[in-house]
Amino acid sequence: MQNIPSVDLRDFLSDDPKRKQKFVNEIGSAFEEIGFVALKGHFLNDQLVEELYGEIRNFFALPLETKHGYEIPGIGGQRGYVSFGKEHAKGRKEGDLKEFWHFGQYVEKDSKYASEYPDNVEVKELPRFNIVGKEAYQMLEKTGVYVLRALALHLGLGEFYFDEYAKEGNSILRPIHYPPITTEPENAIRAAAHGDINLITLLMGAQGRGLQVQNHDGDWIDAIAEPDELVINVGDMLSRHTNNKLKSTIHQVVNPPRELWGTSRYSIPFFMHPVSDMKLDCLENCIDAENPKKFEDITAGEYLYERLVDLGLIKK
Repeated sequence: MQNIPSVDLRDFLSDDPKRKQKFVNEIGSAFEEIGFVALKGHFLNDQLVEELYGEIRNFFALPLETKHGYEIPGIGGQRGYVSFGKEHAKGRKEGDLKEFWHFGQYVEKDSKYASEYPDNVEVKELPRFNIVGKEAYQMLEKTGVYVLRALALHLGLGEFYFDEYAKEGNSILRPIHYPPITTEPENAIRAAAHGDINLITLLMGAQGRGLQVQNHDGDWIDAIAEPDELVINVGDMLSRHTNNKLKSTIHQVVNPPRELWGTSRYSIPFFMHPVSDMKLDCLENCIDAENPKKFEDITAGEYLYERLVDLGLIKK
């Protein structure tokens, strides 16, 4: 496969069973073959997208000293600001050429997960920043729930199988700023080759070249979406849970051509995580003689901790 298939969530949301099944077949096939799709018909509107990008540009344009005031020690970067070069891909020492922010899950005070999740960090200088971030978080989460329902049907599970795990899940909205490149990078790129940790990732901002996906032949192909599309990919948790039936594909964000080094790049992934006590044990109907069980049993919370250590965000 040399490009990313495009699907339309409105097919799944329609009252036409054939259109709904068409979406299930298309996204299921794409996630088995390459692990990525471009998705139209999501719940983000143009006004929200435009306002979110505006708030994010304003935040990353703040003085470095101000941004560092929002970097919270001791929580593995789960909320607030993470400074330039701090995160690296698993197995690499070079820090990625990016800085980013984390919005996390919004739960009621009586939720069983309230004590588990750090509070979201309020940016005093930008009164709309947190309001817009929360709205975008919730619209992306809503979109992700429907995608997971389609995948549940593709896997032969009940349509609402993932709902109980996604509700109050440990999901993260991560606005990323890749600053202009001012000196020749030594072995570092904007985001080194990696697989995502979570169930699925919904990405805003894949309209320009930079994001690349590795196909099954080992070739890197550009993942470019239309302005009204999200790019959605399988994460390692879902790959484990489906015994690698749904593929978590390695991807990277490469440095731009030298003539574009002076430009910033912004992208906004929503990493959809389940609740920490979800068991990621391989599904029985994804195991057979030709596909024996490939992964040890583990919970989502245990797996996340392991991976945050690998990324350098938690120090053992």
